[in-house]
Amino acid sequence: MQIVLDYYNYWICIILMMVGFYGVIAKTNLIKKALSLSLFQTGVLVFYISIGKVDGGTGPVLDEANADAVYSNPLPHALMLTAIVVGVATLAVAMAIIVNIRERYGTIDERDIEDIEHQTEE
Repeated sequence: MQIVLDYYNYWICIILMMVGFYGVIAKTNLIKKALSLSLFQTGVLVFYISIGKVDGGTGPVLDEANADAVYSNPLPHALMLTAIVVGVATLAVAMAIIVNIRERYGTIDERDIEDIEHQTEE
């Protein structure tokens, strides 16, 4: 039980990613799929941020008085900030595409869209 408590942030990452992955695979509603992808991305972001945190580490401010200090790595945090911005922009584009799909087909369920496409081919 102690291993679960020691690595709780990694368990949260795994749960977020698996719930998001399930939503992408199991749901047919396009909005639910896009939100599930966003949830999966959140799990990945939390994972990388967790990796960058060092126990007892401080911010990487170099100064001669703390030459032997342990520092947390700021690179994962900076990269994940960029990934958050890209993820929000991607989600916005996905929602705009879903709106266009709704206007064209009258539905956002992928099975209904496939049926409509098969009917137009015949």
